[in-house]
Amino acid sequence: MKHAPKDAAFQAKLQSIKLVVFDFDGVFTDNTVYVQQDGSESVRCWRSDGLGLARLKRVNVETAIVSTETNPVVKARARKLSMRCMQGCDDKLATLHTLARELGIPLDLVAFVGNDVNDLACLNVVGLPIVVHDAHADVVAAAQYRTGTPGGRGAVREVCDLIAAAREPTTR
Repeated sequence: MKHAPKDAAFQAKLQSIKLVVFDFDGVFTDNTVYVQQDGSESVRCWRSDGLGLARLKRVNVETAIVSTETNPVVKARARKLSMRCMQGCDDKLATLHTLARELGIPLDLVAFVGNDVNDLACLNVVGLPIVVHDAHADVVAAAQYRTGTPGGRGAVREVCDLIAAAREPTTR
């Protein structure tokens, strides 16, 4: 899997994307969880992801988080980033279908960013399947694009910048 193919077909695909759906753990985070004595959890996120998401918003690309986990930290991060957030999704694919239908966006105009086997069904149906650099080996082959940066270390920002750059008018 190569990073950022420069061919015209890939650039056209980037330009067509209207919705980017992200898994949370392993994509926004480095897949590490800190468990406190009281059972509460915390994670590490990459601060500059927010700037990338704001850039996507400026080029009219919708974003959402779809997570299997139910954890207040996911909702808190999504709220801070002004993103839709669906968590506790036992069936991510059904959630993806519902979200795309509600937004009126066909799946071929959706990018999905994942990292593990519970993302495979979504990766297999969207127009632009993306995995983070350190994705589980079982999902890498499903991706059209693999980030150069690992989850929780700027992969979200990389995806946002890639899509936004393709959609922004060029100035010369």
